[in-house]
Amino acid sequence: MYVENMVYIASIKRKERNRSRRSYIDTGRADWAGHYIQVPAYQPGADNLPEDNQRKFRHLVRGEVTAYLSLVFILFITLVGGLMESASIQMAKNYRRADMNRAVECMFAEYQKELLDEYHIFALDGSYETGQYEQSNLMERLGYYGAGNMEQEIKRIQFLTDQGCQSFFDQITAYMEHKYGIDSVKDMLGMTSVWGQQQDKGAEYAREEAKTQKGLEDLLASNDSELPKEDNPIDHVGRLKAQPLLELVLPKDRALSEKQADEKEMLSARARQEGYGDFSDVAKAGGTVSSLLFGEYMLENFLSFTDEGRGGALDYELEYILAGAGSDKENLEKVARKLMMLRFVPNYAYIQTDGEMKAEAEAMAATLCMLLAVPAITSAAAQAILLAWAYGETVMDLRSLLKGNRVPLVKSRETWQLQLSSLLTLGTQEDTKEGADAPEGLEYKDYLRMLLFLAPKQTSGLRALGIIEQNLRKVYGQAYFRADLCISRVEFRSVCRLRRGIHYEFPIYFGYQ
Repeated sequence: MYVENMVYIASIKRKERNRSRRSYIDTGRADWAGHYIQVPAYQPGADNLPEDNQRKFRHLVRGEVTAYLSLVFILFITLVGGLMESASIQMAKNYRRADMNRAVECMFAEYQKELLDEYHIFALDGSYETGQYEQSNLMERLGYYGAGNMEQEIKRIQFLTDQGCQSFFDQITAYMEHKYGIDSVKDMLGMTSVWGQQQDKGAEYAREEAKTQKGLEDLLASNDSELPKEDNPIDHVGRLKAQPLLELVLPKDRALSEKQADEKEMLSARARQEGYGDFSDVAKAGGTVSSLLFGEYMLENFLSFTDEGRGGALDYELEYILAGAGSDKENLEKVARKLMMLRFVPNYAYIQTDGEMKAEAEAMAATLCMLLAVPAITSAAAQAILLAWAYGETVMDLRSLLKGNRVPLVKSRETWQLQLSSLLTLGTQEDTKEGADAPEGLEYKDYLRMLLFLAPKQTSGLRALGIIEQNLRKVYGQAYFRADLCISRVEFRSVCRLRRGIHYEFPIYFGYQ
């Protein structure tokens, strides 16, 4: 048993073609005919139609497929067209970005040559040899290199002197790490804590010395007495401390440099051009290794008292970086006092552990206080003599260092130079001692390395750039050069117009590493 479906086919009865008429169909008198056809439900309809109607049915089915495929084709063409348009726009964006990248890289390829050749630092002279920074100079260079059809804006910019000379410090660290590797300073990592302790101990011993001296003076005042002036090392060293230190420690065959720089013209003292924007996302994190590499760079590229001058604004460049005064003499005096504090710590620490030396100091104190007969004064005088003796030994150490000899970091009985009897003639015409050489010790620049590590990096970096600036002006003929106009990092915001009103905005960053 099966159910038959009824299929209705409507058709228009055509008339015979009349050549005199323009249409095959008589639209006004058309005859319509309809047919109902029974089709079994379980079989395809076209197979059960009479043979005359099968052609009509298949003709209708073919028309439906054609319409469906037409819609699919239109959608496909639309998709392909959209993809092509998107790819075309993206290609245009890539071309604009490539143009800007090329222009920025070409502009930064105009780095300051002498700065790189002499000090291994990359920087773009933002003044373009005029001595004045103008942002328009950068825009003109971008246009010259093919990015003139875009709107440019500087989103952030950093000069060498910005943010504590951060980019200067980063470049130095990267350069030294590439040149020598981190292993070159690993041996010194364990000593950095010792250097810091010596600095702290120096301040502590200075307070102890002042306290001891005041205690002795108070005891003498309370007993209405005073120590004899003759053969008194305490009084003698007190007079030595009141005079310039260089008069005590400078080698007799060495003349001091008389060079002076105009402090108002130095980079650290004058007004500086400043950038804007934060570059912490690209700046390197500093640390102990970076500080050591920075110090090695300073020792390698700047001169000191033990080197020959090169005709710059100052001869003692490292001393200026550490002291910041306007003349070589002042800088050397200040550095000598820093070294005095650094060397006094191990000298005083050792003398406190040597029983024979303490006994010798107590014997001299007893002689000085023999007429006073006050044990407290004798004990205080013995301690003051030990402090004076350690000071005299430190003077001998500085003489050794400035002469080019070596001094051990920690003293022993064998490396101790000054006898207590010689302390009384120190700094007089009878003084002929020049300072011994300890082959296993450290030389002058080794102690400067300690001071450079302990000094604030921002201050040292700014003063180092000041020396670089003065040398490029005076030695290498770059009279226009200013370190605070040297660009190290910049980020541009670019806007370009594509077709049909489309705007493309993108950032471009460049920085010397």
